[in-house]
Amino acid sequence: MARFKMREPRKFNHKYIYVDERKEKLDKIVENAKRDLGMLPPKEPTYEERIRGAFVGDNSHLQRKKNNGSRISSRFAVAALFVCIAIAYYIMKTVYGLV
Repeated sequence: MARFKMREPRKFNHKYIYVDERKEKLDKIVENAKRDLGMLPPKEPTYEERIRGAFVGDNSHLQRKKNNGSRISSRFAVAALFVCIAIAYYIMKTVYGLV
């Protein structure tokens, strides 16, 4: 039986010991405030920020997905349909005496 069961390797989870996340967050807030006041030059976008969303314009299906942000989710539509059916059943049962 052991031949068919593949064990999953342990996940790598490295936690830094000598890092003060609060101090880094505060430094970032101070830096952003200085940039807003004009005390520091504007920040150059990083490599990741420059390529984020760069391929959306080239693909028509991604562009459609981005433009149709106001569409109703399928879960909401199913839930709304269920509520409508329940209301119709209740009305038919109480008012008309059907069902």
